[in-house]
Amino acid sequence: MSIGIIGSGALGANVARALAKKGIAASIANSRGPASLAALVDELGPSITAVTAAEAASADIVIAAVRWVDAENVMRALPAWNGRIVIDGTNPVEFIDPASPDANDPSNPLAAYGIKAVDLAGKHSSEVFKQFVPGARVVKAFNHLDVNVLAEPQVAGGKRVLFYSGDDAAAKTEVHALIDAMGFAPVDLGSLDVGGPLASLPFGSLSAQNFVKL
Repeated sequence: MSIGIIGSGALGANVARALAKKGIAASIANSRGPASLAALVDELGPSITAVTAAEAASADIVIAAVRWVDAENVMRALPAWNGRIVIDGTNPVEFIDPASPDANDPSNPLAAYGIKAVDLAGKHSSEVFKQFVPGARVVKAFNHLDVNVLAEPQVAGGKRVLFYSGDDAAAKTEVHALIDAMGFAPVDLGSLDVGGPLASLPFGSLSAQNFVKL
C-alpha cells in the first residue's frame, strides 16, 4: 500500500515525521517541486522521498495536507482518482494577515489565533472537499489535532486518539490500519456527514481534543 502526501507545510511535514518514525515508506510533494524538500527528506531518512505532486497523487492512499484556500486548485489539477483513497486533512479556515483589519475584527472569535472560518453555506468541509477529488474515496482524518503533536503519536505511556470518518467501509479499513501502524489510537466517527462536522476545526465539538488512550 503506497502513501503520498500532498503538501509539506506543518501538517504534511509532521505526518511524514510520524510515518518515518515507524519506517513507513511515503512520498511527499509540494507546489515548489522535489528539490525544495531536500532538507526535509534528509531529516526524515530513506523512508520518505520527495516527488512531484502528480507522482504523490498516484499512491494508493493520498493525504491532502494543503491549506483550505488552495485545496480546490491543487486537488483538481491532479490526475483522475479512479477510486483511490484520499484522506482529507483540511479544515475550512483562512489565515489572517496580522497587518490587516481582519486581525482585529471583534466579530471573529478566532482572530486571536490568526485565522477566520470560511463560510461554506451550511455544508461541512468534507462535503465540499469531495467535489475537488471526483472519483476518490474520501476519508476525513489528521485534521482535528494540533499539527505540532502529530509527529508524536505516542505520549504519556499511551497513544493519541486520531478520529476518522468516511462513507466507504473498505477505504476506512485501510485508513484505520495506517493510523494504527503510525502509533495512534484510531477512532471511527462514522460517515462523513456525521464525523466530518464533529472533528473539523474550528467549531467541531471534537476538534482540538487531544485524547490519549492508555
